[in-house]
Amino acid sequence: MTGKSLAATRRVFENATRIPLAQGWLEKEEKHFAPAQVAIGWRGKSLLVFAELTDKDIFTRAKKPNQKMWELGDVFEMFLAVSGQPTYYEFHVTPNNLWLQLRFRDSTVVDELRKTGDFKPCLITKKVFHSNVWRRPKERRWFVLVEIPAKAICVTKAEAKRTLWDFSFSRYDYTRKPQRRVISSTSRHKKPNFHARKEWNRMKFV
Repeated sequence: MTGKSLAATRRVFENATRIPLAQGWLEKEEKHFAPAQVAIGWRGKSLLVFAELTDKDIFTRAKKPNQKMWELGDVFEMFLAVSGQPTYYEFHVTPNNLWLQLRFRDSTVVDELRKTGDFKPCLITKKVFHSNVWRRPKERRWFVLVEIPAKAICVTKAEAKRTLWDFSFSRYDYTRKPQRRVISSTSRHKKPNFHARKEWNRMKFV
């Protein structure tokens, strides 16, 4: 996997377009909003995602994979789907390089999960992507590199032939003193709902 060092990873993405995270549901970002940006690329049969996140207090209480990472501290989130297909995926990476993987058959599932609080039916237990994390607390930044094989998103041969994917990247930025949570996304959501697929962006593979 690309990403044995942060310097090498930065060189790989130095000419890539940066996609900023924002708070589209607000007229102006809140006072404690911390900037972040994402670059994407394609290598072989895998999507590469490189995120740079400004963070005053880099931490998580996550101890193992597939916990509710968004409740445990800082987390970088990736939402992906083959355009035109109802199924979509949600992947998380924490500052200590733990992960959460979810598969939703369609957007109605989320409403059901929010009622029950049980997201286990949507869990993907076997890790399907690779990730590296670099923490730079003195610089108040942390970095994430993720390599996601196309087969993790494209289940059927028909899906694999499609060159359009829907995507959205988001984050939960926590601080402990004072206790605070700030969320943001690359999608210009009208409300702070990361699962609003109609508001995601689209990428085309060439």
